[in-house]
Amino acid sequence: MVRPFKLHKLLAIKEKEKEKALREYHEATKRFEEIGEKLYHLLKQKEEYEDTYKQKMRIGLSIQEIRHFRQFVTNLERTISHYQQLVAQAREQMLLKQAKLSEVTIEVKKYEKMKEKHDQAVHEVLQAAENRWMDEVSIQQFIHHKNWVRG
Repeated sequence: MVRPFKLHKLLAIKEKEKEKALREYHEATKRFEEIGEKLYHLLKQKEEYEDTYKQKMRIGLSIQEIRHFRQFVTNLERTISHYQQLVAQAREQMLLKQAKLSEVTIEVKKYEKMKEKHDQAVHEVLQAAENRWMDEVSIQQFIHHKNWVRG
């Protein structure tokens, strides 16, 4: 009797780890994209606001409007700075999750290769047994046919 692949449970565990790592990577990627989009919108808002301010400066602005603009831009820059830090953190998390996914994927491939080699060896053993059996049947038929012809 041929033994089953003895590491099948470990392979199943590694495949589950890979699935989990893939989910975590996708979540980290999604979070990075969401934060990046928010940062993009903030930067675009700042640019549009500065363009509007420049246009109004040509016409003339009151001191109160200039102060209001500076306050708004200062707050916006703080928010942008915060989101830049969040983007950097999200990128770092995404890269960590990507590295973990790569590591687990390599492990799974190793076990899959081992299983493939095991399956090939099993196939070869079964093929050899079948060939021996066919040889035995052929010999028996030959002997039976030889005895039947003499008889």
